[in-house]
Amino acid sequence: MQNPSPSSSSPDPRKRLLPRHFSMLRDFQLADFFTLGNAACGVGAVLFAMLYMQSQLPFDFYAAAALAPAAFIFDVFDGKIARARHQHSALGRELDSLADIVSFGVAPAALGFAAGLQGGWDAAALIYFVCCGVSRLARFNVTAETLSADSDSGKVPYFEGTPIPTSVVLTALLALAAWQQRLGVDLWGGVFLLGPWLAHPLALLYVLSGSLMISKTLRIPKF
Repeated sequence: MQNPSPSSSSPDPRKRLLPRHFSMLRDFQLADFFTLGNAACGVGAVLFAMLYMQSQLPFDFYAAAALAPAAFIFDVFDGKIARARHQHSALGRELDSLADIVSFGVAPAALGFAAGLQGGWDAAALIYFVCCGVSRLARFNVTAETLSADSDSGKVPYFEGTPIPTSVVLTALLALAAWQQRLGVDLWGGVFLLGPWLAHPLALLYVLSGSLMISKTLRIPKF
């Protein structure tokens, strides 16, 4: 009987190197899916904010605002799950940062714009806020390993600057303004013409929040 040739009996080595379908999702840990839930809430908040600008229905605004605490819950649980299962990874950290910038950076800015912060200075404040959030998360990813190595517990002992999820406070304030029917031209603080552009004093809260995020001297203990 003729023996089969090696090429016909052994699998093609090139096929073994091909990735499986959805191989990236197969490598995700349980915590990563909670992180994606965080990102989904952020995208939903942006979409509801845009929908509110078209419909002017209070429900759409409240839905956008409500997705901020929902994203925060997902953000808390993804960290707890990762620690409980000892499944920390560079992918998970990057995924968490990308989700956070959508949910706690872009979404609050979009909600502020939909609420009436649409003057030129307002737009500058919102852009500054998002850029501060991006910078703060990038700094955390770069310094997290160094801070962990310098700590006796092996964990990051403190936050440099306020964590970006603290922007849920801005979302809560805008939800309160909506409940008091103080959106649009009735926003708290009124509106002023400052040089070539309009400015709402309320936009300064975004400037303050962004500045606190990028602070190097403000250190908040991490529990």
